[in-house]
Amino acid sequence: MMIENEGDWLRAIEKTWVVRFPRQSLATFGVTNIRYFVVTEPIYQPMVPDQREGVVRTGQVVAEKPAVVTPFYAMNLEGFSDEAYDYFQRIMQRHGPNSPGILYQYKNQSESMDILKGAPDEIAHRISDDLDERRQELAVVMVSVDEYWDVALLKFIYEFTSSSASQNVQEFKSSGLLDPQPGMNGIPRAATREIERLFVEIESGSPIGNPDILKRELDRWGLFDFYEDRFLSLFRSRGL
Repeated sequence: MMIENEGDWLRAIEKTWVVRFPRQSLATFGVTNIRYFVVTEPIYQPMVPDQREGVVRTGQVVAEKPAVVTPFYAMNLEGFSDEAYDYFQRIMQRHGPNSPGILYQYKNQSESMDILKGAPDEIAHRISDDLDERRQELAVVMVSVDEYWDVALLKFIYEFTSSSASQNVQEFKSSGLLDPQPGMNGIPRAATREIERLFVEIESGSPIGNPDILKRELDRWGLFDFYEDRFLSLFRSRGL
């Protein structure tokens, strides 16, 4: 997708709407797979006005398990823009380095593209009705602009995340995972639980145990000093 200016982006957003929203929210403690159907008018439609057709793109948006993070942790992640790091810095100054938040990460897995008879909105409603009949709870149907169809996915991801966030936060709070850990500079409990899981994987000899991942997480949370002896003992006891 190449959007040359803000006007193109806004026009694509204005011409994109969700016909059928998923019937479930994002899972708080697991991965969520949302099947999508984006229906657009083909770019050749003006040349054949008497032959109504729609392009249907299907795939899956995979939402990774929401992660509890802090501004300090986010500052140690890679891949964000300079503006994003400036934002993390402002949040850290305003609310403290270990104020908890939730990080959402998505992947788009495109599957197929088909051309069906009918106007795009008619096709979208047929697909929606079929999903309802089959009780497909985690599926979304959208109508968008052909050349900017993936803008529909971005709009949906934003809206779906916004609608799920309050429930996710409440479930994290109810589980105590946002509570600060005493003696660890206020790091949320979710962080120490994840670190403990990584330690146990290595100590138990699990094939998925990885000291490099553990060390990276300790550094991102600024907790290596707290766990240094235990971390080094992994190498002494197991010859890693």
